[in-house]
Amino acid sequence: MPAMTPEQLQLITDQFKTLKDRSPFYAKKFDGIDIASITSQEEFEQLPFSEKADLREAYPLGIQAVPDEEVVRIHSSSGTTGTPVIIPYTAQDVSDWADMFARCYRTAGITETDRIQITPGYGLWTAGIGFQLGCERLGAMAIPMGPGNTDKQLKMMQDLGSTVITATSSYALLLAEEISKRGLRDKIKLKRGVIGSERWGDKMRRRIQDEMGIEIFDIYGLTEIYGPGIGISCSEHHGMHVWADYVYCEIVDPKTGETLPDGEVGELVLTTLRKQGAPLIRYRTHDLTRIIPEPCPCGLCHPRIDTLTGRTDDMIKVKGCNMFPAQIEEVLRFVDGASSEYQVMIEAVNGRDVLELLFECEYEGEAREACEREVAAVFKAKIGCTPKATAVPMGELPRSEKKTRRIFDSRY
Repeated sequence: MPAMTPEQLQLITDQFKTLKDRSPFYAKKFDGIDIASITSQEEFEQLPFSEKADLREAYPLGIQAVPDEEVVRIHSSSGTTGTPVIIPYTAQDVSDWADMFARCYRTAGITETDRIQITPGYGLWTAGIGFQLGCERLGAMAIPMGPGNTDKQLKMMQDLGSTVITATSSYALLLAEEISKRGLRDKIKLKRGVIGSERWGDKMRRRIQDEMGIEIFDIYGLTEIYGPGIGISCSEHHGMHVWADYVYCEIVDPKTGETLPDGEVGELVLTTLRKQGAPLIRYRTHDLTRIIPEPCPCGLCHPRIDTLTGRTDDMIKVKGCNMFPAQIEEVLRFVDGASSEYQVMIEAVNGRDVLELLFECEYEGEAREACEREVAAVFKAKIGCTPKATAVPMGELPRSEKKTRRIFDSRY
């Protein structure tokens, strides 16, 4: 069972003394539960979970736990899968977020002498403004480009001597390919990349690292809990440290909700320890990971979560087989000549599921056909069903400036 530190328990119990008075949302959520009397981790783990559906029902500002005059900013989820979630921030929330993000940059070896090119989007989304907030708190130079306009991105990268690139993995790949295609590797000064917002495989990571000549750090976060910056990988590149003085982590069984021991894979559940505008208690992220029990050789004492293996809600069922995008990435990683880029097309033909896996391949002719056969065989061995494996030339599948959609299911 993940151990809650005395400091974390104190921060939680301090919140609970007044939470129901401050928040109609939690007064209703914890109706009949005396949260002010909670004094142990065991009692805390008996509390009901919070879900994204709860926050959608509270739209627009039902989650708010402070008076209006204390709210200095709002952020929102994209709303692509339903009603958006709107999260209010106090001045202290914004300052705490800046401190966490600056800590992320320092953990990645970034200092005030760096020049950080920020390509994630600005606006209601937490990404771009979060990367900038941490950069300014650190004292580094922010180059707030936002997404898109790749020609201008590459010009500024060269002219301003950017040393750090921040991006989604999809856009980082697009930039890496353009740098390689245009022969700019010797004209840029990038040393590090801070990449987040979507899961990605080792093959894609290696391509970006090799073509840009950078060391990559994974950053973690979600809009509901500040945004990116609540955790990051360190120089060991084995999992991501989550800042335990701001966020408490649990891993639970996605089906039963039972808390799992350190080292076991399950769903990540987060509790904010200091958030004022919209505190979240036992919030189910749907991200699948585990807490790495061993101390990190880097020396940081903050707990580590492993690289995300997927989400509880991104499982696909085809021909009776359950599969996650991470498993498809693993198939492609195993096959020489296959790129990291893929699309899965699923349709129902005469009442039967048909799955086609399109993937980029560096081979041509007979070698490409052999690669298709190997991908189909490895897919069958690892996942349990046989796809139609179709190799396409490198660069043919679409690239995105934000997150890349890879699964297209027309059965429903």
